[in-house]
Amino acid sequence: MQKRTKIITVSIVAGAIVLGATAAIAGPIFYRDVIVGEAEAAPSVTAAPTATSGTDAEAAASDLSGSWNVATGSYAGYRLDEVLNGTDVTVVGRTEEVAGSLTVEGDTLTAGEITVDMASIATDSGNRDAYFRDTALRTSEFPTATFTLTAPVTATAAPVAGEVQTVTATGDLTIAGVTRSVSVELEAVLNGADGQVAGSIPITFADFGVEAPNLGFVSVEPDGFIEFSLVLAPA
Repeated sequence: MQKRTKIITVSIVAGAIVLGATAAIAGPIFYRDVIVGEAEAAPSVTAAPTATSGTDAEAAASDLSGSWNVATGSYAGYRLDEVLNGTDVTVVGRTEEVAGSLTVEGDTLTAGEITVDMASIATDSGNRDAYFRDTALRTSEFPTATFTLTAPVTATAAPVAGEVQTVTATGDLTIAGVTRSVSVELEAVLNGADGQVAGSIPITFADFGVEAPNLGFVSVEPDGFIEFSLVLAPA
């Protein structure tokens, strides 16, 4: 009986060790794949089907001059990688609280400013959001982030409804009260009366005075992306 008891005890201890090792390995993976889940795709434009084609489509897009405003359906936010016990986890935070306007002359974007309400950016975790809102981004002091165009952007070809173009824009990005000059590759498309622009800006958080947290078992990579998808409507 005593021998049997020892065997059972050893088996329980061995099982606990195996389960503990499995939990150590599976925990971060469970967090990544189940709790956080697959990260949303990076923003890109969607060309809506159009009955207009050929010279008709070119005529429809021949004069885009004027002011364009950010409209409903737009969003912005950030994308970053957390490292949890050696497992990479991609985190995406977004908000639809985006405003702004652009000025177009012919096929050239001559001015533009986009403003994002940083306090409203949300991820899958309220605790994470509170840290970035209150500690990292200090939104009580710096509630918004802005991108201001600093050089004209000319389309690579005459705009055609339903056809996606890629251009590069240069501007000043301001986060947490710090302004840096950045370049961003933009996808742009004209869909009927509206347009859409999408892009991602690579950033190093320290450049904006934002300290990426490191809690030992979980840390945030020092680099990430500011990303956006904007629906644009004539003013």
